[in-house]
Amino acid sequence: MKGLRNKFVKALSFKDEARSDKDVNDLKKDETKNAAPKENQSSSRLKHSRSRKEMKKSKSSNALSKANKSSLSREAADEKTNSGGNNDKEDAVNAQPKTVSSQSDVDEQTLGSLKPASISLPDLNLATEIHVTSDHSNAGSYTSFHPTPYLSPSASTSSNKLLSPVPDNDVDLPNNVRRMVFHRQHSSQFQVSEKRNLTRLPSFDEVHPSECEQLFIKKLDQCNVIFDFNDPSSDLESKDLKSEALAQMIDLVTFNRGIVNTLLFSHVLHTFSVNLFRPTPSFAYNDYRDILVSLEEEPYLEPAWPHMQQVYLLFIRFLESPDFKVTKSKSLVDRCFFNNLLMLFNSEDPRERDLLKTALHRIYGKFLNLRSHIRKAMSNVFLQFTFEKESFHGIAELLEILGSIINGFAVPLKEEHKTFLTKVLIPLHQTKSLFLYHPQLTYCVVQFIDKEPSLTKLVMTGILKFWPRVNSFKEVMFLNELEDIFEVLEPSEFVHIQIPLFQQLSRSIASPHFQVAERALCFWSNEYFTSLVSENLDTILPIIYPYVYNTTKDHWNITIQAIACNVMQIFVDMNLEYFNVVAERCHNEIVLEKAKREDSNLRWAALEKLAAMNKGSTRY
Repeated sequence: MKGLRNKFVKALSFKDEARSDKDVNDLKKDETKNAAPKENQSSSRLKHSRSRKEMKKSKSSNALSKANKSSLSREAADEKTNSGGNNDKEDAVNAQPKTVSSQSDVDEQTLGSLKPASISLPDLNLATEIHVTSDHSNAGSYTSFHPTPYLSPSASTSSNKLLSPVPDNDVDLPNNVRRMVFHRQHSSQFQVSEKRNLTRLPSFDEVHPSECEQLFIKKLDQCNVIFDFNDPSSDLESKDLKSEALAQMIDLVTFNRGIVNTLLFSHVLHTFSVNLFRPTPSFAYNDYRDILVSLEEEPYLEPAWPHMQQVYLLFIRFLESPDFKVTKSKSLVDRCFFNNLLMLFNSEDPRERDLLKTALHRIYGKFLNLRSHIRKAMSNVFLQFTFEKESFHGIAELLEILGSIINGFAVPLKEEHKTFLTKVLIPLHQTKSLFLYHPQLTYCVVQFIDKEPSLTKLVMTGILKFWPRVNSFKEVMFLNELEDIFEVLEPSEFVHIQIPLFQQLSRSIASPHFQVAERALCFWSNEYFTSLVSENLDTILPIIYPYVYNTTKDHWNITIQAIACNVMQIFVDMNLEYFNVVAERCHNEIVLEKAKREDSNLRWAALEKLAAMNKGSTRY
């Protein structure tokens, strides 16, 4: 399909160039003639264009007349009575193309929201990519073409005419063909309140201490009003009143004792739910191109963040208050509330995810009855992200929280914690967007090995299972993780993993990608790693020597050759006699392999000669 698409684009470009050359030749011929034929020709072109416009208008009016005869009959009656009816009719006829242009305007706004650095000239094979989908929500499928966001907004040429918005009625394609484009999705989907006029309430200093609780509840009720921050000029006074009320409540809870109780906490939870719980749209990354485009864009910042931040702080201050009674609040912070809180980690705003980390830390530390459910809910998010769709923004933040949770595990580890390591954390290495959360994931894995060294073989087997084969950038990350694991690796556990580990390190050393080879060779700069290799040199050197030796001779990068020579010198310093034995054995194997290859070539040559001699005598 890509080859056909290239031919099609080239054919169009050649066709447009031929047309342009033909027009230039026609103009030159016309210039040699007198001015009168020019005027006649221009007038004929104007007449021709006007006739084409009139034909389009007549076609559209005929289509409208077939669709709704009664409305056209009424318009015809109005034309007889009013002289301005023709203009109204033309506006009605031209209403349909405006919907198409509005669609193109929306797409241009989508393109305009991208940063200039993320816009580059793409391959036309990618730009004209079409996927077949169907819309099950509606009775009929639909067809729509949008310009890809990877294009530069340059002037239209013969090659990018295919990429311009095309009206649906001009495309002869099946109804289930729809263009799939990377669209930026925002998480602001708040239900704006209808009544948004707030009245100023007295401050807590202006009332008697016994009335503070009722005033606190009234202020919370005011804070349940949701404003539209997409319109900065709307409800300015009421927005300021809500911010002022939230700030007063935060100060009261932070600097005063005897304020926090179960009744107020229930109202705070309601305000928290009304202001923050909302659906967060997700987007599944199809390939690395979508991930890179999303990274180059600035993260979407919530317009309502001034109010959202204060609501988060009020909730956290309640949990941190010395007067907060966990036993009386267990029924309020239930599993349903936590599940909704966990979904907020999918917010695109990094400021919100940062405050969510603090809130989740406080909940995990206070509500012991929810700890098991919190770990299971986080496991479900990780599993869905790994095996269903990679569309969750807060994976790095959740792994950061999980690292502190693992740090507090008691030794020996429970069986459910080991299952979580093997079934949830290790499979996270196979995703396309690993680089977004790899440092946090590495910390969690290292914590498990540090807690229980017997898990080393299990972890190494899983990492080697998901080792990247063609992604060099990802392979460098895996090598970095191995070096972090070596910091906590026990010598007794190293013996069980040394053979598969150094088989993979040997392949990385022989990689033509210089960063992969350099990262693998730099392991020998670690003294602890070098000591482990020296203790098990009898097993490791025969595995790795051929690859290091070939790298010193055949690698295209001179720096990699020099580093490989240094590694060879380290082996010589460890045990010169054994090094010579392995080198001689490797040399003999190379000579033997060369002799086998030459013998095989001679046998094939003799076989081909016999086949050529018997070719004439063969009958079919």
